[in-house]
Amino acid sequence: MRLSQRVSLVKPSPTLAVSAKAKALKAKGVDVIGFGAGEPDFDTPDYIKDAAKKALDDGFTKYTPESGIDELKQAIVKKFEKDNALKYEPSQIIVSCGAKHSLYNLFQAVLDPGDEVVIIAPYWVSYPDMALLAGAKPVFVQTSARKGFKPEPKDLESALSSKTKLVVINSPSNPTGAGIPEADLKKIAGILESGDFWVVSDEIYEKIVYDGFKHCSIASLSEKLYKKTIVVNGLSKSHSMTGWRIGYAAGDKEVVKAMSTIQSQSTSNPTSFAQKGAVSALIGSDDATNKMVKEFCERRNWIVKALNEIPGVSCYNPEGAFYVFPDISAYLGKKFDGQVIASSTDLSNYLLDQAKVAVVMGSAFGAEGFIRLSYATSMKNIQEGIKRIAEALKKLE
Repeated sequence: MRLSQRVSLVKPSPTLAVSAKAKALKAKGVDVIGFGAGEPDFDTPDYIKDAAKKALDDGFTKYTPESGIDELKQAIVKKFEKDNALKYEPSQIIVSCGAKHSLYNLFQAVLDPGDEVVIIAPYWVSYPDMALLAGAKPVFVQTSARKGFKPEPKDLESALSSKTKLVVINSPSNPTGAGIPEADLKKIAGILESGDFWVVSDEIYEKIVYDGFKHCSIASLSEKLYKKTIVVNGLSKSHSMTGWRIGYAAGDKEVVKAMSTIQSQSTSNPTSFAQKGAVSALIGSDDATNKMVKEFCERRNWIVKALNEIPGVSCYNPEGAFYVFPDISAYLGKKFDGQVIASSTDLSNYLLDQAKVAVVMGSAFGAEGFIRLSYATSMKNIQEGIKRIAEALKKLE
């Protein structure tokens, strides 16, 4: 018996695969330093866990409405108004099993075979595969580290066509950490206001920003963009709740209704008691988040400086998230024991085998010649890991 054709179009998440390989080596006693995981290394704040525990003790363990409980939707509505100057009704909100699930539901709800999805590169690994699973074609807008990984409006405009059905905005970005300033976002908004397509704004890293960078949601820039934009967010990054699997989206009622229908036939509802924890996260203090961001900023400052001190490596200083995306193209074509390092995949394998450091190849994000490192790990691990990387790169001839 054959598998479906759609399965052959996609690949497993390379970021999860790198993390799994590092964990497997650690389980065998190998001293591996992992820079692959896209999750904070901080515990979920106690007040959130306490709310979920109370929900369990109260017997809140049954099915909920497929798109989430009203209490959580109300908290999300208030969050959007407070943080983003966006006004929604609960009927415009869907709660899913993580922001990734919200995105998947959206792609399934609005895309048909033959449609095109415009994606800014470097991109989060799952955007193109989600498009392919819906029968759509990914169309990429290339950016450069020299220009801060910001899309040029003219390049974005050139990527649009009569087949465009969805445009993906992700700021701050995974994998680059680049944030799009409001002034630049307004230029992009001017291009995206017209045209018969949807815009999705992935804002999962909005609270993890540095040096006074101000996150701006493109949906807040005009009434036209408000109507055609679906904003996706979640609690995995901002509140260190990756395993809780709570994400949400807001936008056009009909789109959200379609997403809810799809969700009702797949996962049903998000976990009941996790939703209660999410309510607590959204209405609670940002103190834990701010403390986490302060630590991330210190790590970012150290790792960017250290990477830029390695001969042949150039690293952009990101405005947000917890990733760095250094250019290692100077090392491609070099050799170790007669073996040519021809790609970022080869270099990632070399670093894991020889330095016992796990990084993610840039090709997974549509950017050959780069690697991604997550600094969501201790400063001790960061310092030792960069030391190992520098020593391993010296061995290449």
